Amino acid sequence: MDAFTAGLLQRIRTTESDLTMARETGDDFLVEVEQGELDDLHRLAAEHGVQVGAAHL
Repeated sequence: MDAFTAGLLQRIRTTESDLTMARETGDDFLVEVEQGELDDLHRLAAEHGVQVGAAHL
């Protein structure tokens, strides 16, 4: 796995974790911010052929 893919998958994992925390604490604004970031990361992954499911390994 190259550095770009590894970095992208790490950012996805971190953002997913941050999104979960925002939901658990009821911070609606942060949920929107993190969800937007996650959507952007998924779009970037798709554009570069990175399988996002691999982020959960």
